[in-house]
Amino acid sequence: MKIKLKNLKKQQQIETLDVLYTAAGSVRGREATKQFLRDLLTESERTMLGRRILIARRLLAGEAYEYIRNELGVGMATIATVHHWLNDQLPGYENALEGMEKEFHKRKTRAEVNKNFANLKRKYPLHFLLFPWPKGRKYTKRH
Repeated sequence: MKIKLKNLKKQQQIETLDVLYTAAGSVRGREATKQFLRDLLTESERTMLGRRILIARRLLAGEAYEYIRNELGVGMATIATVHHWLNDQLPGYENALEGMEKEFHKRKTRAEVNKNFANLKRKYPLHFLLFPWPKGRKYTKRH
């Protein structure tokens, strides 16, 4: 039986959200978070949440509503809702996006370092007989 939010008492709402926030906060790492959200939400719900984050990133980057609507195929009302949440001085989106941007930067830097190291190994293969590939890292040959 589906229970509507308005039918829950305030204390029940608080307890329910506390359990959700505690569970989400206890998950550590990208893979564990991915598994948690995959198990908790439907594919449609995950996609909708991801799209809201994409909208927020684009709004914070200064992109126009019309451009976002055309690029992502979302409605103006959805964009306006996300924009309203961003303007409400609630730091949830900003904190998440800041952390996400740092993670994307780390990934890009890590990929560049790995690419440079792999290029050196291809260019000077005999040198790496003395100094093998570091443990824990996989070397993938690119053609």
